[in-house]
This record gives sequence, structure tokens and C-alpha cells, in this order.
Amino acid sequence: MSKRGRDLQQQGWRPWLFVVRSRLGFAVRTTRGYWALITTVKHPTLIGKESVVIQTLSEPDQVRVSKVDRTVYLFYRKAGRRHVCVVAKRIGPRTGFIMTAYVTDKIKEGRIVWRR
Repeated sequence: MSKRGRDLQQQGWRPWLFVVRSRLGFAVRTTRGYWALITTVKHPTLIGKESVVIQTLSEPDQVRVSKVDRTVYLFYRKAGRRHVCVVAKRIGPRTGFIMTAYVTDKIKEGRIVWRR
């Protein structure tokens, strides 16, 4: 870690916007910068919806494993007439990160690995 990084950490600054324990038991994190990319470029409907994303990871209606990558999980939670989907990649037994998040009308295919 750089000297600047150590100095920022000693001042209490953390790169993570949030870290949440997913329903599958691994911690999912995202940085402030990556969340800004998701909410300003990819899916602006999620601006200010961090708590909904956290709840989708910790209390989903269902979780599916990606058909393409077995280390990628799609967490779904009903939000009105639509669903919030948080896509997370597991990079170890205890940790992962958000790849993207969005609001959708349709749940994607993939094997269900957890259901409420």
C-alpha cells in the first residue's frame, strides 16, 4: 500500500462504500468510485438506493448462479412491480464484489441456489 493510502486509512477513510454479508454467507463489497460508475453511467435509477442494494444482498427473494460463470450470483428482491438485481462475483470462500446492479421486469435464467 502506498504512503498516501496508509495515511488515508489512519485518518479513518475506507475505500469501501459498504461491505455486506450476503445470504450465501460471503461478504460483498463495492467502492465509492465503482458505485458512482454504476449509478451515474450504467443504471442511474439506483442513485441513492444503496440501502435497497444492501437489503437485496442480505435478504433476497432468490439467488441464482450465472449460466456463464459459476462464481457469479444474481440476487433478486421484489421492489414494487419490478425486481432489484445485484450481480456479485465470489472471489474466495468469504469475499466477493458487486459487478453491477439494476432494476428489471424479468428474472434471468440460471439455477436457483437459494429461495425465500
